[in-house]
Amino acid sequence: MTGGDIAGLIAAGVFALLVLLLAVPILKLGKVFDEVRTTIRSLSDGATPLMDEVTATVSTTNQQLKKVDGISSNVSDASANISALSSLVAATVGSPLIKVAAFSYGVRSAFANRRKPAAGRRSR
Repeated sequence: MTGGDIAGLIAAGVFALLVLLLAVPILKLGKVFDEVRTTIRSLSDGATPLMDEVTATVSTTNQQLKKVDGISSNVSDASANISALSSLVAATVGSPLIKVAAFSYGVRSAFANRRKPAAGRRSR
């Protein structure tokens, strides 16, 4: 054996040792990747029913919002009708009531003014 052969054997032994030392972390990394794959698969399996439930909830919510939209539309129509009715009542009843109130005030004032001078004459 020559010196070159011995150096080659030492280099081969160091390379084999290096391969063995690197094999352990690589195997552990492979196990980590297996766990990650298993976790992702379980998350995916759990997410599918969750997505179905979310879809059903959104569908139900949309149906309820359509009902609320109809109710709010009816309330809007009813408030417009009430507003129109109050305007009609104010125009129909309000003007005559104001005239009656003004007339009654005038009559009361006339009677009050008529009595005051008579009361003033007596006291003189």
